[in-house]
Amino acid sequence: MTDQPLTVAKAQIDEARADKAKRPSIAGFFDEATNTVSYVVHDPATGQTAIIDSVLDYEAASGRTSNGSADRIIEYVRANELKVAWLLETHAHADHLSAAPYLQEQLGGKLGIGRDIIRVQDVFGKIFNAGSDFERDGSQFDRLFDDGDSFALGELEVIVLHVPGHTPADMAFIIGDAAFVGDTIFMPDFGTARADFPGGDAGQLYRSIRRLLELPDETRLFLCHDYKAPGRDEYAWETTVGQQREENVHVKDGTTEEEFVAMRTDRDKTLAMPKLILPSVQVNIRAGHLPEPEENGVSYIKIPVNAL
Repeated sequence: MTDQPLTVAKAQIDEARADKAKRPSIAGFFDEATNTVSYVVHDPATGQTAIIDSVLDYEAASGRTSNGSADRIIEYVRANELKVAWLLETHAHADHLSAAPYLQEQLGGKLGIGRDIIRVQDVFGKIFNAGSDFERDGSQFDRLFDDGDSFALGELEVIVLHVPGHTPADMAFIIGDAAFVGDTIFMPDFGTARADFPGGDAGQLYRSIRRLLELPDETRLFLCHDYKAPGRDEYAWETTVGQQREENVHVKDGTTEEEFVAMRTDRDKTLAMPKLILPSVQVNIRAGHLPEPEENGVSYIKIPVNAL
């Protein structure tokens, strides 16, 4: 069976490799507190822009939010006279809160995520006992993407690939010759994302990664996180399909699904939960909005005890 979305993505990447005008301009903004990279991606011809995986600063000890990370993005967008069309989430993150509502208020744009956010909302809606007022239909977002969807970013085309495994809702966005792959794969010396969150599946993650690695070797991969592998002193978040196929310590060419699942399962058992998973997921399933304020005007984040 032909993987039509992948075939279309390959053709687009080949075209962009041959014509620089079809490649996006990309700026990465690294948030060391959460090891997250946010991207501002724009079409050089029109200035149409997508912001991918933004970060709202959150201090767990005090429960206070702030906008320093998002303000850096706003400053960059305004300084370069860019026009924000999209705020994209590769998935509902478990390590940082999304700044999408704040950025949308300041810069405009539509907020998009994968359609399987509905599954994530259902699972975590129960974990957080969110009640009937919390809609579990993805309606908090402006658009829910399916595998193979495409949309324009100025004169560039964006192709959306569903790459579940880390969570059910993970999506990769192919823009020109660049792929923004979220939490699927990390730098070759660090490996791959965990698959032990509710709804995660190591076998599915392997198949999603191998699908991405069918893209042309020259495809630029932009990662959502970096943690500096042992022996590496600098943070890094850009690699290529060819580098991953040759060097990724978890999933390079020749690694079988059985081998990967055994490794990933054993490794995930040793990992602590992300420090901000409870506030992050609780907010991100609401498209970055805090829970509705209670009668005293204060929003509260729930901490379920012994639930994860």
